[in-house]
Amino acid sequence: MLNKYDYYEKLGVLAEVVRFVEEGEKVVSDKFNQIDDVAEYNQLKVLHAMQLNKLSDIHFNWNTGYGYDDIGRDAVENVYRTVFNTEDAIVRPIIVSGTHALTLMLTGVLRPGHHMVSITGRPYDTLEKVIGISPSNAMSLKDIGVKYSEIPLTASGRFDVEKISEALDFPVEVIYIQRSAGYSWRKGLTISEIGDIITLVKSKQPNCIVMVDNCYGEFLEVLEPTDVGADLMAGSLIKNPGGGLALSGGYIVGKEHLIEQVAGRLTSPGIGKECGLTFGQTRTMLQGLFIAPKVVSGALKGAILCAESYRRLGYRVNPEPNDVRSDIIQAIEFGDAEKVIKFCQGIQSASPIDSYVTPEPWAMPGYSSDVIMAAGAFVQGSSIELSADAPIRPPYIAYFQGGLTYEHSKFGVIKSLNALYTNQLITIPKRGE
Repeated sequence: MLNKYDYYEKLGVLAEVVRFVEEGEKVVSDKFNQIDDVAEYNQLKVLHAMQLNKLSDIHFNWNTGYGYDDIGRDAVENVYRTVFNTEDAIVRPIIVSGTHALTLMLTGVLRPGHHMVSITGRPYDTLEKVIGISPSNAMSLKDIGVKYSEIPLTASGRFDVEKISEALDFPVEVIYIQRSAGYSWRKGLTISEIGDIITLVKSKQPNCIVMVDNCYGEFLEVLEPTDVGADLMAGSLIKNPGGGLALSGGYIVGKEHLIEQVAGRLTSPGIGKECGLTFGQTRTMLQGLFIAPKVVSGALKGAILCAESYRRLGYRVNPEPNDVRSDIIQAIEFGDAEKVIKFCQGIQSASPIDSYVTPEPWAMPGYSSDVIMAAGAFVQGSSIELSADAPIRPPYIAYFQGGLTYEHSKFGVIKSLNALYTNQLITIPKRGE
């Protein structure tokens, strides 16, 4: 009878690589019980929201045309509103990405003459053209007269409270927070940290709108940014909350009057949320949300295992294996472009889809440098599924995330190491070293 090690061999993995990763797994496995507790809490929270909103099979039916009276769409948005403890929600498959959701959130509430301050430094690359930091043929926030400024995080990756407080001595309409690291060398910001800074903002300017980019952060903790005072929050359904089942989409949750403004950008003023088909996707959107807490917990365990494996090889990793985490992203600094490329190619080879494809860096739209992306996913671009990506620029950092199961995330770590090892780019220590 075959055992798992026979299958590792069939899948092209060397025994010494498996042994090395499983040694690291024993070191970090004591953290997994706490992750399971958070997953159980969030599973109950999602279940309660679905029961409270009396979901029924009828909510999975199609609607057509304008989508008036689409009870399935309304049910999805009511569930999201309940899960994230907000007054209202927009959850639509026609939101094409996290960047699209964030753009709707920003353009929905910012007006000419308003001041937006990003207090987590430069936002993710794909928002630069939205804001007007880099040029674009499309209309940016700066083009319509929105003033933009940013306050970097401190050297330790925390909010710069003094500079934020000084900025709030002058009128600010929007404070923008990016919860996850993106392409930066820091940990995700915890709910406690976000809550403390929102308290500061509201104490100085009660009407200032606090927006949070929650991508990669859903269900990492028992609370979300909207539980601690965020006015608006957005994310992608092909990341954490879609659970790997949502085929597309994004969500925006928050205060009712702000959601109404955002809805006017989603469709048009005067129509707002009343129109817009869900194209028969309500079943997968809801089922994905239902399993999301468990899926996220597996991805989080895989990220910790990845950190431990590369830390033992002497690479800088962020977060460290024992750090408190608030997103599913694991960064590894390789300091070498070839290692980054082989790492991502190893992840691709671990995928159930397109495992035979060899990804290469390319000029991906919205990014300021060539990017390599490994994502052999059931849903194209789904980063809650096993994936990795990296901008090809010094200091050559790769970003690992996802895995619909912990076992697959673990296999991704193994295959990434195997790719580096077989190309003689790393040395695997002998047992006990």
